[in-house]
Formats: sequence, C-alpha cells, structure tokens
Amino acid sequence: MEREKDEAYIQESQKRDGFKDEQYFIIPTESFKEYLKHPLVKAMYLTDIGFFPKAYHHYREREEGTEEYILLYCTEGEGYIHVGNKKYHLRRQEVFCIPRNQKHKYYASEKNPWSIFWVHFKGENTGYYPLEECQIIQMNSIHAENRIITLFGVLFRVLERNYTLGNFIYISQVLSLILSEIYFREKADEASQQNRHITTIVRYMYRHLDRNLKLEDLAEELELSKSYINASFKKYTGRAPIDFFINLKMQEACKLLKSTDLYIVEISQKLGYDDPYYFSRIFKKVMGVSPKEYRNGDYIQKQ
Repeated sequence: MEREKDEAYIQESQKRDGFKDEQYFIIPTESFKEYLKHPLVKAMYLTDIGFFPKAYHHYREREEGTEEYILLYCTEGEGYIHVGNKKYHLRRQEVFCIPRNQKHKYYASEKNPWSIFWVHFKGENTGYYPLEECQIIQMNSIHAENRIITLFGVLFRVLERNYTLGNFIYISQVLSLILSEIYFREKADEASQQNRHITTIVRYMYRHLDRNLKLEDLAEELELSKSYINASFKKYTGRAPIDFFINLKMQEACKLLKSTDLYIVEISQKLGYDDPYYFSRIFKKVMGVSPKEYRNGDYIQKQ
C-alpha cells in the first residue's frame, strides 16, 4: 500500500518543476580543475547547492547514487529519505547525509512538504566526518539553526560572485564549518552530567594548585562518590583524577621555570610541595628531565 502511494506521488511530482523563491547553484568544477588541486580546496568542495522552500512534489531518485555526498537540512515541514532498504523520516531542524554511490530516493511529505537546504560535496577530508552512518542529526536549538542558515547564506552570496581561487578556498572552509557544526559541535542539552562534573573538578584543581588534593577532597567538594569521580575522569581524560592534577601542577611548574627567576624550592612551595627533592622527583617522572635541566633547556636534547 505504501509503495503504491509512493508511486502515485512520483507520478504527481513529475507535473511540476521548480519551487517559488528557490536558490540553486551548480558549480562548474570541470572548468576549474586547477583550483581543485589546491590543498584547501581538494580537502572539501561542493559541486551543487540549493534551497527549496515548501517544496511540494519534490522528488529525487538515483538508482546508482552519486559520486558526491548529499547533505539535506530540513528547516520546516517534513520528508522521507530511502537509502538502500531503509527509510528515514526527516523533520524540522534535522540533518541527514546520503552516502556517496548508494542507491537512494527522497521526497517531500505530501501533506506537510519540507523546506530544505541541500548540498552535494566531495573531497579528501570527507572521511573525517561520520557521513556513511546514515543517521539523523537533530539541531535542537534556535542558535544552532541560525548558525546553519547563516552559513548557507554565506555560501549563496559568495557563489553569486566571481569564480576565483580565493572564493573556492573560502567556500571549502565554510562547507567544512557547516559539517563541523552538524557533527562535532557539542549540543548544549547533550552535554552530559559527567562532562559538567569533569569541568567543575578541573576548574577546582586549577584554583588549588598550591594544595595537595586527594580524591576525598574532590568528592567532598562536589558531594559525589570517589568511585564516580574516578570512573568519570578515566572515561573522559584517560587518567585518574589525582594523576591529572599532578600533571596540571607540573605544567604550571614548567611555566614558572621558564617565565620567572624563582628558585626551584620556591616553585616547589608554590605548588604545595614542602620537600623540594620530592617535587624534583615528581617533576622528572612526569617531564622526563629534572627542573634544573628543563630550565636550562637540556630537555630539548633529551626528548
């Protein structure tokens, strides 16, 4: 039944072409092959881009897929995307990337047609993004939505100008920023409680570099269990909390050794070590050289 409805929708969609107030650019990359050799361009570049508002009867189907990735960002309404044998429902403030060379089709909802920004792109750096995972990403804040729309607007304005190497580089960088906004920028409401606790603990550590903090001190300060703090720190930093704190101390020691004339014993005391010999042993264990060697620059030869 659903297949018959889709086929009927396809037939109806063929009656219309183009959408009111649409924007649409095809980049003549074949005419600018020399530009594509530039490292900043070949890393990431678009080939087609557009905005289709209220795209009633919008339908695309490609049996063999395309050589480019296709990114769809829905600003209102809804639509459907088929990749292989799976169907995805794309709604407002959601993004989906269709992997390259995969059979697909996508179309607007008949009752509530989507408005979408879309871009076809390729490049050597695409492998650094999770573009093959066929996942719907939610841009679940008005600020995130505004940033995406603004960046697409920048692309459209640049594409209305001359096709210069500088503009090709600029377009590539903006495209990379769009992908980073979608896939890598932390969403405010997705910041886990653990991450917030880690941030609070690290800030507390920075404020108390002159002390010899213990795990009990951190647990008491945050009113959390020692096991929770220990597990969280190892998960997000790869280190136990006290090891992390000692490394912060040694980083501060490095700054003081290079930027001040303080005696080593004075630096030791500023970082909460009453025994300068113990401080020196810890420093050498972490940094690989003694404080004196580090100050004299001998660490350069030893590393």
